[in-house]
Amino acid sequence: MRNRAGLLLLLLISGRVCFSQLDKAAADAFVRRVVGDRASGFVVEYIPVVNGKDVYELESRRGKVVLRGSNGLSVGSALNEYLRSYCHSFISWDGVDLRLPAVLPVVPSRVRRVTPYQYRYYLNYCTFNYSMAWWDWARWQREIDWMTLNGINLPLAITGEEAVWQKVYRGLGFSDAELQRFFCGPAYFSWFWMGNLDGWGGPLPQHWMDTHAELERKILAAERSVGMKPVLAAFTGHVPPTFAQHFPMARVKKTNWGAGFDDVYILDPEDSLFEVIGRRFIEAQTSAYGTDHFYSADTFNENQPPSNEPAYLAAISKKVYASMALADPRAVWVMQGWMFHYAASFWGNAQIKALLGAVPDDHMIMLDLYSESHPVWDRTQAYFGKPWIWNMLNNFGGNTFLWGRMEAVASGPAGALHSSSSRRLSGIGLAPEGIEENPALYQLMLDNTWRDSAISLASWLPAYVQARYGVTNADALAAWRVLAISVYAGGLGEGGPESIIVARPTTEVWADRVRTKLDYEPRQLARAWGLMVRAADSLGSGDGFQYDLVDITRQVLANYALPLQQRWVLAYLDHDFAAFDSCTARFLDLMDDMDALLATRREFLLGRWIGDARRCGATTAESDLYEKNARDLITLWGDKESGLHEYSCRQWSGLIKDFYKPRWEQYFVYLRQKMERGDRMEETAFDAAIKDWEWKWVNSTGGGYSEQPVGDALSVVRRLYAKYATLVLQ
Repeated sequence: MRNRAGLLLLLLISGRVCFSQLDKAAADAFVRRVVGDRASGFVVEYIPVVNGKDVYELESRRGKVVLRGSNGLSVGSALNEYLRSYCHSFISWDGVDLRLPAVLPVVPSRVRRVTPYQYRYYLNYCTFNYSMAWWDWARWQREIDWMTLNGINLPLAITGEEAVWQKVYRGLGFSDAELQRFFCGPAYFSWFWMGNLDGWGGPLPQHWMDTHAELERKILAAERSVGMKPVLAAFTGHVPPTFAQHFPMARVKKTNWGAGFDDVYILDPEDSLFEVIGRRFIEAQTSAYGTDHFYSADTFNENQPPSNEPAYLAAISKKVYASMALADPRAVWVMQGWMFHYAASFWGNAQIKALLGAVPDDHMIMLDLYSESHPVWDRTQAYFGKPWIWNMLNNFGGNTFLWGRMEAVASGPAGALHSSSSRRLSGIGLAPEGIEENPALYQLMLDNTWRDSAISLASWLPAYVQARYGVTNADALAAWRVLAISVYAGGLGEGGPESIIVARPTTEVWADRVRTKLDYEPRQLARAWGLMVRAADSLGSGDGFQYDLVDITRQVLANYALPLQQRWVLAYLDHDFAAFDSCTARFLDLMDDMDALLATRREFLLGRWIGDARRCGATTAESDLYEKNARDLITLWGDKESGLHEYSCRQWSGLIKDFYKPRWEQYFVYLRQKMERGDRMEETAFDAAIKDWEWKWVNSTGGGYSEQPVGDALSVVRRLYAKYATLVLQ
């Protein structure tokens, strides 16, 4: 035994194979999923962490590619570097291109990377609905593999939480009928978990709870097998509406998130029941899913506390933490810093310091959720000494747009890392409300993981283009250089520009809930479009290239809708019938062209979103409920009077054809009738009618939306370029 222990220690010190800290079966299975039958060309080995930080190595040995890592996700990062740098292959949400030659390229000398970041965080509560609401295990497996390739080790993992809530509240004496009025529909869990709404989109079927509890177990097992530490939920005080009937002496307050939703009920953290329920929740969750001791809790997410007195806020924070620590003394509270930006007028430094100071420093991690645009760390003395994580948010609502702040992402993390005022910066991360868009921007952010210096875009772009498209192409590279100084040099607005076509019909340029202002000159994007169309002759067969080409074309047309709108508005004001008819016809024709373009890519299909939702149901009634949830979230969000309509708008094939275009058609009929009669336009009259039509669409089923791409992307793009290139450059 003594000799064996000595040998293991020697192997560990020497950095050779030691599987006491690496699940080799999981790592080998991961490599097989990524590279398929070429997996035999790779060898997985273990090396120890460096000062508590993950490390990987990459080299060639006797005809094999050796992937060494301190855990499975480090091995994944080694594989990702090999695929990108040596095989010019690229794996993203939006395009997968594996180009493995018959003989695997040799790594000339050993590559070694040590991350400067203890944590690499991923996800936002909202992502679980705006993008992930209908995911099955196969889709989750692909996402976890993508996370592994990119070194993510601290993912938010809140699938299946409703099953834990059900067990806890049943144990407290609540009936299933009461809980049916509490649980929301599957598209709205994010805001249920954050205490913003009850019941909307329900009632939630038991089948959903059971299947998603099992799905969460698979997700957690896969994440843990490669060394991730999932962040689970904690109790934040959200209780069923009938809570006071069961506990008449409890201190329960009503709060209202707004946007037309009913009040929700929050148990005061100072009430003794708070710690009781919080402990029961952690215990029930641990029994169901295990724990890695990280817990997410955002007690005041977009809800203002009843008092801004620092002593009160400190007492609340202390109680919330205690409810975790009673069940798990190793609990680490992971808190979003979003509210400090969202409600900055309430959260002064005295309030923030009091809230955070009540929790031991090593038992809290702050997520600086919006670091690339609106950091909070630099005005709070780096969260007053708490460990914190620099995050990129970028997307709001899962909306469709080309946009981002590349320079901020390329330099921001390293700048904070080396700042004397960043104190306990412990990680970087991604916290978007929606994903599966802007793959270049997200890859740029993730490429900070294994480096401690700023990224030079001048060097990064050529390497990215070569990996993404397989070869160096002068036109494609020139296009991306234009994109970097236009589309990806965004301002400080919340998310990117949306198109006027997705707005509830209006003559205004600034539509309600739809941001149409561009941060760049549209001719710059049109120039990049032309370069990409020219590159299509050489790169057109690539999956990633086709996605980018379609997405750039989509954005050009989406932008062009605004000057078209202004033309028919002018014609309406001038009572010029011929110009009005011509311009509105061109506006509608543009939408038809966009729908046909987007139909060529699976990423832009309404049918995929609805089909995935319906497959979650065990009965037709359940599938119909989920389809309503799916339709509602991306259009009205709530009921027909919802103040959040279009917050989660999408430019998708099927949605343009069946929702956005018919709305505009009805509006144009309405306007022309006003012109013919010489009547004054009354927007309120049209809005009332269109709200009824929208609500009918939300409650409908079917529609025959394709779940598979239709048409040839390159042919459609070339046709649209011939049709619009001159127009958009004028």
